[in-house]
Amino acid sequence: MLIKINPENPQTRQIKKIRDILKKGGIIAYPTDTFYGIGCDIMNKKSIEQVYQIKQRNKKKPFSFVCADLKNISHYAKVSNFAYRTMKRLLPGPYTFILQGSKMVPKIMLTKRKTAGIRVPNNNIALAISRELKNPILSTTATHYNGEIFKDPYLIDKWFGNRIDAVIDGGIVPGTASSIVSLINDIPEIIRYGAGDVSIFE
Repeated sequence: MLIKINPENPQTRQIKKIRDILKKGGIIAYPTDTFYGIGCDIMNKKSIEQVYQIKQRNKKKPFSFVCADLKNISHYAKVSNFAYRTMKRLLPGPYTFILQGSKMVPKIMLTKRKTAGIRVPNNNIALAISRELKNPILSTTATHYNGEIFKDPYLIDKWFGNRIDAVIDGGIVPGTASSIVSLINDIPEIIRYGAGDVSIFE
């Protein structure tokens, strides 16, 4: 099911429709400021397991997730003053920050070291969904089995078919990966260079 949503000003009615799909354990494809992501409610273990199947991913490799805003992150991660100041400068934006997860985060979403990858993308649709759901949404890139990344929602809908409950058409996205920065113990470490400028950490 393809659902068109205005990327500048997401229609409340459509966002509520997506929220209802997620609340029922559904899986969606949605735009971010980097790629189209495949996601579900991170509080639904069954849905997370389905995403692992769709992506054919090893369960020892947790997915990152999207929070609605900086305030929201503090529910799901331990945010020091340093981490807060750093993220405030850069978010929303094309970054994934690695932080120590809080008890609110399901174990399946954490690494062995209890860390989590957290995003606040500069995309109105992704943020509106997370806000409306009142939970973070899982974030993993929509890819073909050969690793090719989909930029077009129509192709995502065609390829995944009924394995995904809704594909949001929010227009074409940049198609560059996010920069990944670990802020564990207040020691910034660049894990991956991507769309976000990481020169302040170098």
